Amino acid sequence: MKQLSLSLADLLGEDYLKAVCAARSALTGEDPQALWGIAETKVPFLPERFMDAQERLMRRIGSAVASGLTPGIPGAATKSFTKAQNSAASPLSSLGCFRVGEDGRLYFAAKSEHYQIPLGHGFPGFQLIDYAKRLGIPNATHNSARGYITRFCEQQLVLAAAGRGPDSAPDDLIASESPQVLNRVLNLETGSLAVEATLKMMMAQFYPISGAAARYPGRIPVFLVMADYAGGITAGYHGTTFIAQTLRGLWPDFRGKAEEHGLYRVVSVPINDAEGFARIIGQYNRAPFKTAGFCHEIIMMNYGAEVLEKEYLQQAYALCHRYDTPVLCDEIQSCGWYDGVFLFKQYRLSPDFLVMGKGLPGGNYPASKVICTAPYDNLIQFGALVTNGQEELASLSYLISMAFLRENGATITAWGQHFHQSLKALALAHPALCEGTNGHAHMSALRFLDVQSANRFCERMQRDYAVDVSAQAYKPNCPPTALFKLPLITTPAMMDILCQAMDACLSGMEQEESA
Repeated sequence: MKQLSLSLADLLGEDYLKAVCAARSALTGEDPQALWGIAETKVPFLPERFMDAQERLMRRIGSAVASGLTPGIPGAATKSFTKAQNSAASPLSSLGCFRVGEDGRLYFAAKSEHYQIPLGHGFPGFQLIDYAKRLGIPNATHNSARGYITRFCEQQLVLAAAGRGPDSAPDDLIASESPQVLNRVLNLETGSLAVEATLKMMMAQFYPISGAAARYPGRIPVFLVMADYAGGITAGYHGTTFIAQTLRGLWPDFRGKAEEHGLYRVVSVPINDAEGFARIIGQYNRAPFKTAGFCHEIIMMNYGAEVLEKEYLQQAYALCHRYDTPVLCDEIQSCGWYDGVFLFKQYRLSPDFLVMGKGLPGGNYPASKVICTAPYDNLIQFGALVTNGQEELASLSYLISMAFLRENGATITAWGQHFHQSLKALALAHPALCEGTNGHAHMSALRFLDVQSANRFCERMQRDYAVDVSAQAYKPNCPPTALFKLPLITTPAMMDILCQAMDACLSGMEQEESA
């Protein structure tokens, strides 16, 4: 990785930081020059000593490194969460790819804490957030008073979505009314809220909230989602809000009533079957129906890390544009793990909506974004508003992550390929248990012959090796996989140690079965 060092002034511009220092001085009486010294202080994003510590810790995973917490407290979780709870692995402290659990053992975060920390815990570059706090820059704002950092972040996201560099002028993009340009940004808090806002904008073509005429009056909106391998609608995952959950098969009685009364319909399209997609989108663009949107991820991590093929998506997008059907590209899980920030750019796709969250704010703040094209900028302010504004420092987290990703894209690609190839070799070495791999680069999965083996592997890796990995087993007909999403700072040497542990685990399972 390149040794990137930036100050707040480098990242946000001198004019803004001088204004910040003057304002802070007016509030506190501090010397503006002393404050400016903070604004100019460069922070090394990934110093060698930090990475050396990561590789040393990797050799100690599974060992007891602290006394731990005994006893803990039970809490008051609901029944479902109590059943799934693993308090022994709950973090007492964390650094980079690691945490020390309440049991005192050193754990490796092989799923990046459910996709929250692409740069690990305590990424040194995020020290810039502490400096921003020292200068009095607040995080709590309101959407109608979006701060400088938030507005600057919006511009940078528009540039990244267009495939332009951070120093490019964004004015032509932002002024565009073209349906091919992602240039309108909503700042929200979670990925679920980002999807919710997108569904509102899609639904507004049928049920306007502002008193405007409906674009498709009397037509039944139909949402296209990825099918599971039984033809159902359970494969996708687009959040936890009510309508989003109906898009993946939850609340079937409610969805049935909505379909019965012609409010909306959810229809599945087959994975990587372009002919099947064409047939279905044609069928649901005849009265009384009209396709309201096509919602998809590129790597379906909640469905065994199945990958949608580039050619399939390109053909699907062409059909959606032909039928005036907006496309939601859901990169909430994939943003921040790939060269160029967004995976859809590598696929050469042109979505109408792009949603992101989780990874880009680096676990510092719950902060999601929606970027849409101008034709779908159709919500009044209070239709899209999040009243608990968490924007300025959250947007700074985005900018720090994006700066690192842009500088290290080639290395990230190479390391991700190394991990995926290592998983392939592991699967080939254990054909009695594994049948291959799913996913791509850092977002990869080891595919097992059956669900029981996948579950047993993940349980053993957690128990015997302190590696946080989970089986994808809660959806019907889902490929039985163990899911990984390694922090980007996981070096190839660290990956090799991880794969050695997995090899030992699989060998132990094989010996047990043969005994």
